[in-house]
Amino acid sequence: MQVQIHSIHFDADQSLISFIESKVAKLNTFHDKIINSDVYLKIEKNNTRENKVAEVKIHAPGVEFFAKRRAVSFEASIDEALEAIRRQISKQKKD
Repeated sequence: MQVQIHSIHFDADQSLISFIESKVAKLNTFHDKIINSDVYLKIEKNNTRENKVAEVKIHAPGVEFFAKRRAVSFEASIDEALEAIRRQISKQKKD
């Protein structure tokens, strides 16, 4: 699976990129036909501590999964977004 990581208005360090790639790769255990994924990382300019935003799009044949989460760190927002996508995948498989 190909993972595209887009960090908007900043440069993501290698440890964050490796973290994201390993977490996204784990989705293959829930859906074995994932083609690719796009991860967008943004820092929102607001006064709250939860200003790290992660948007994750997962492309599979005939379906696309999407989640957007905001947290104190990118790692936390990625974890939350991927958990939401995991729930979407399991819900879609039941249908």
